[in-house]
Amino acid sequence: MPRPGPCPRHRHSHRSPKHQEAEDARQEAREARRTTDQVADILAAPDARTRSVRLAGGASGTVVVSKERDKAVFVAASMARPPGGKVYQLWFDDGGTMRSAGLLDPGRGAQSVLMVGSVGAATGMGITMEPAGGSEHPTSEPMALMPLPT
Repeated sequence: MPRPGPCPRHRHSHRSPKHQEAEDARQEAREARRTTDQVADILAAPDARTRSVRLAGGASGTVVVSKERDKAVFVAASMARPPGGKVYQLWFDDGGTMRSAGLLDPGRGAQSVLMVGSVGAATGMGITMEPAGGSEHPTSEPMALMPLPT
């Protein structure tokens, strides 16, 4: 039976599946912590500006933008679970061209999401319902479109 630890010949590890699962869980926790820290940084930024919108079914969404950090966070509340095989997708509006900004977790009605990518020249944002995994370009009518706060 190989011993745990690095293999001197191949420089890889002979770890048990349980050990690998634990390492994967630790990595996921580190990534979640990093994302949470980034969200908190945007929300607390001195130049943070917000804009909110009412969505269908009593849901609401708020976008928080820090131009200094060139990042945005979307805060969703009371979002209905999307139908099976669907997901809510966020978009930056770059002068009429929609650029993907990430996906909402379909299992969570309330969440804060660090929008993917820089705000850049975007002047607005949108939310659509897309096939699971998201789309390169919107494939449905937006549930919401709103200008970014200035």
